[in-house]
Amino acid sequence: MQVILLERVEKLGQMGDEVRVKDGFARNFLLPKKKALRATKANREYFQTQKAQLEAHNLERRKDAEAVAKKLDGQSFILIRQAGDRGQLYGSVSPRDVAAVVEAGGFKIDRNQVQISQAIKAIGLFALPVVLHPEVRVNITVNVARSEDEAERQARGENVLAERTEQEEAVAAAEEMFEEGAAPAGEASEEAAEA
Repeated sequence: MQVILLERVEKLGQMGDEVRVKDGFARNFLLPKKKALRATKANREYFQTQKAQLEAHNLERRKDAEAVAKKLDGQSFILIRQAGDRGQLYGSVSPRDVAAVVEAGGFKIDRNQVQISQAIKAIGLFALPVVLHPEVRVNITVNVARSEDEAERQARGENVLAERTEQEEAVAAAEEMFEEGAAPAGEASEEAAEA
């Protein structure tokens, strides 16, 4: 299907470009979101009459997005989640979760603007892109941790998982030394003498 783009669409084209896309993409995404019009004679004429107004509106939205981008770029947000001993989350972090924590930090973004390319299923620091406008993209850091204290340690660069496994190894070694029924040699001989 031939469409006329009403705004820049990543990997497709700029505003005003006439491009050929698959029918489903046009019907399910571009047309309902008002990102494009069908390329008919009437729509081409309509676009030419509205081009200046669309460009002005786009420029205004871009300026607003750039103002937010200056404040948001490089920010770090803490997301507290339950996780197992090895740092595996009970569930995964969704774009909705990230958008909620960013909004709690004082920025207004939509979950559709957060792009998570690979599922976040463990604790740690994750750099995520946020698309504020088709031409404005910033990166934020999401610190996924089990507690505020752990988040602070992760932010300083400590490996909280390595520390926990060393503690577990120390406990396991201590348990091996003092297995049930195994008493130190001096105590075993005293117990035998009493019997």
